[in-house]
Amino acid sequence: MDSNICVYSFSPFGYEGSLVTVEVDLRRGIPAVDIVGLADGAVKESRERMRSAIINSGYDFPCERVLISLSPSDLKKEGAGFDLPLALAVLIKSRQGEFNFLNEKILIMGELELNGKLRPVRAVHAAAATAFAAGIGMCIVPAENAEEAREAGSMKVFGASNLTEAFEALSCSKMFTGKSRDYLNDKKAGIPQGAVEKHGILFAPVEEGYEYSEVKNQKKLVRALQVAAAGGHNLLAYGSPGCGKTLSLQKFPALLPLLTAEESSSVTRIHSIAGLLAKGSSIIRKPVFRQPHQTASIEGICGGGCQCRPGEISLAHNGVLFLDEAAEFRSSVLQMLRVPLESRSITISRAGRSTIFPASFQLLMSANPCPCGNYGSKDKICLCSSRSVEQYWKKFSAPLLDRIDIRIRVDSSPSADNMEEKAMTTDQLREDIGKAVALQRKRQGKKNALLSPEETARYCITSSDAKKVLDKASEKYEFSPRAASGCLKLARTIADMKEKDIIDGEAMTEAVSLRKNENTISLML
Repeated sequence: MDSNICVYSFSPFGYEGSLVTVEVDLRRGIPAVDIVGLADGAVKESRERMRSAIINSGYDFPCERVLISLSPSDLKKEGAGFDLPLALAVLIKSRQGEFNFLNEKILIMGELELNGKLRPVRAVHAAAATAFAAGIGMCIVPAENAEEAREAGSMKVFGASNLTEAFEALSCSKMFTGKSRDYLNDKKAGIPQGAVEKHGILFAPVEEGYEYSEVKNQKKLVRALQVAAAGGHNLLAYGSPGCGKTLSLQKFPALLPLLTAEESSSVTRIHSIAGLLAKGSSIIRKPVFRQPHQTASIEGICGGGCQCRPGEISLAHNGVLFLDEAAEFRSSVLQMLRVPLESRSITISRAGRSTIFPASFQLLMSANPCPCGNYGSKDKICLCSSRSVEQYWKKFSAPLLDRIDIRIRVDSSPSADNMEEKAMTTDQLREDIGKAVALQRKRQGKKNALLSPEETARYCITSSDAKKVLDKASEKYEFSPRAASGCLKLARTIADMKEKDIIDGEAMTEAVSLRKNENTISLML
């Protein structure tokens, strides 16, 4: 372009996406707008929105034939975010010599209304991060997306409300604002007001409805959730309807510490791609809690579509995926979880293109013990046949259950050892969680549940008593190697909560009881 201003936009696809160069040429011929470069229907329609927006904003649309090239030419261009870059590229080409920027690369995204106003678009954080990595230091985006773009790197950002403001920004460098910091190196960036610190670990303030002192007579379940939060372990809670398992699991986000800056980067990028960032938000520091409905499809859980958008397991990255009434989900959906739980990522392939989404999520599931929900109840009669109960639990399959470290039965009628004078508050539960998380971040930089076999052998040092407990349990319950490793990781978390370097017999005994206790054998074997 003769103006020496190189306009870039962004085509979202999967987790990565691609930068797109926008070039304009004015030539003699019948006035028309031609777009080349494998544009989809939404991008082709932008020429009509662009023409109306330019005219209604008080500018003259070129009388020549306009050729717009989007490169790379073999990459399919998708989305409504090309409206603004196309309009500005046309104005730049037709009004040369009026700009302060020479030899500058500028990222531009935005959807235009016919009157010239701008609508917010998705994937701005991903676009800005990709552009910043490619050496582009300036961007123009809709005002609602400006904060999102500023947090992607130390870029100079202008948030425009309409086409006129965006075009005038090219003539005034003072309109662009940058950040003197990079949030990846600022540990306080995005921290919610009123955050609570426990042993150097930050937690969000306890919101209404997330207080665990409201959970009565479920001491074992609350303890299991505390251990799960401290080490990132997967958990299955089952019990009769109305026993409080769903209520307790839905409060689980209150036990999770805030994400580190590194963890929040990928989470924010995924939600930006999905278009789920709240208006005016910057980065996500609270762990995400996703609770899909039982009718969810495989594509809804793992992701897909023509643009390979993230599914529930990727949206729950560095957070929690909660499947309530898990046995009501399709068997294919439940079995699909096995690979992401192991690899912590998912590869989606569509029409010759593929993308890899991170999917390091913590799985929580709740279920009834049988179709009617009364199996094992002391005061209710179960009307299910043994075959129906067996078919009910076969939906989970042994390989999936083997990846669940904690299995806990929730009783509707409290037993004597499950009752307590006063339930622990969320703040009290966070004390031991903070201890464990601080030790894990200092020791290996990851949650205990994510330890590799080599790291498990290195960090899970057991006493002789603990080793005897594990050996005896492995023989009694016929633990698989994965189950034995899960017990070690659970015991490591329990020891961390007590700030002990060596796993003792007490910690291992509790870990084994959480992994598989007597009450779960008849249902899970």
